[in-house]
Amino acid sequence: MKHTKIVATISDKRCDVEFIRQLFEAGTNVVRLNTAHISTENAIAMMKNVREVSDSIAILVDTKGPEIRTKNISEPIAVKEGNFIRIRGGEGQSDPETIYVSYPNFHREVPVGNQILIDDGDLALEVLEQRENCLICRIGNSGQIKNNKSINTPGVTVDLPSISEKDIDFIEFAAKNEVDFIAHSFVRNKKDVLAVQEILDKFNSPIKIIAKIENLDGVKNIDEILHAAYGIMVARGDLGIEIPAEKIPGIQRILIRKAVQQKKPVIIATQMLHSMIDNPRPTRAEVSDVATAIYDRTDAIMLSGETAYGSYPVESVKVMSKIALEVEASKDRRNDLPVPRLDNETSAFLAEAAVLASKELKVKAIVTDTLTGKIARYIAAFRGALPVFAKCHNGRVKRELALSYGVFPSEIKSKKNKHKLIETSLLDLVERKMITEKDTVIYVGGNFGVGGGTSFIEIASVEQMAHAKMRN
Repeated sequence: MKHTKIVATISDKRCDVEFIRQLFEAGTNVVRLNTAHISTENAIAMMKNVREVSDSIAILVDTKGPEIRTKNISEPIAVKEGNFIRIRGGEGQSDPETIYVSYPNFHREVPVGNQILIDDGDLALEVLEQRENCLICRIGNSGQIKNNKSINTPGVTVDLPSISEKDIDFIEFAAKNEVDFIAHSFVRNKKDVLAVQEILDKFNSPIKIIAKIENLDGVKNIDEILHAAYGIMVARGDLGIEIPAEKIPGIQRILIRKAVQQKKPVIIATQMLHSMIDNPRPTRAEVSDVATAIYDRTDAIMLSGETAYGSYPVESVKVMSKIALEVEASKDRRNDLPVPRLDNETSAFLAEAAVLASKELKVKAIVTDTLTGKIARYIAAFRGALPVFAKCHNGRVKRELALSYGVFPSEIKSKKNKHKLIETSLLDLVERKMITEKDTVIYVGGNFGVGGGTSFIEIASVEQMAHAKMRN
């Protein structure tokens, strides 16, 4: 059973039910909708099709976030290395001498000597002079400047608003349409996370926020971001523009480690199997990249263009699943990350005890019932080798756990007798052929009813545990 979760991006051009079913059967756990390229009307149709395939697939809506782009360029503008050009924020028509960008105060906040990168770093400019109404820049390499292309300012924090108008529309849309996750782009600090949460709170929405780490500020402020967000996504594309490429693997490992230690889900994203957009097989370097993320203990790995518009979308998911299964079977326990426990954190103590027991005893699985998903996420943080079967009290929590490593969530069928959760949970897993009555399992549960918190672990055969509880 694949423990590493897979996030697959879909587009409005290819989102029919059969296609989504193929992605799901190949190993997709979460479907991502990129709001940079769709409308809310498109999103409704896409979500409807996802729900038709399975209510176990989580839906993640990705916002554009605070960003700067070129604007008002009618035709691509050719530029030559060594020439000079003005960069200006505000309103105006761009031409070969002056390029306008979407942030009005841009020319006031980027200092002399700093680099400006355009279109994911394809074109580099150096700021030579800061004037009252523009920046005078030297062109670092020949190329073209096109409309609505990204602008990056490595090492400079620009005072952009946390959320754009389009983001607000999509966040409100998500809150009204039972989306499971919002991945907010270009998160710089906890303020950006709390700005999204403030909108969700107006709708009493339980949507969980995934903070996308894709700039230097996000890396520097990761501790406060993790405290505010449900989880993080390491978006290596934009991150690799602001930070030298050779530093990205080390930063990726640090971010995964911090997320695991905080018991928060972490997704590794961007160009994981990029060559499979056009080719039926990945490169060896791409296979190693996916494997490295799993060895580093990520919860999830993500596909973008590979499944959104590539020629081999289902094959890409299958390749990821095969890599995950191979790597998970060969992981060295000596690389396991230490997961700190807070004082008097009973759930974390029992989660660790359950995973330690699963490594030493001949047991088939860890089973838990969970109201909020917390205990299942805690068990996942310790990255055990056995599956964690989480019995959830509602479909939303089941889908939230679609991002947690090694957790196989399902909904509790019968909620009439809340005092028989153990037998109900175990016998349902037996009926679904996930375990047998003769299997020994570790059960992590609570003595104080639903919502009473985790208070015990029990190790016994399913037969002993379930039928003893039924007799009692």
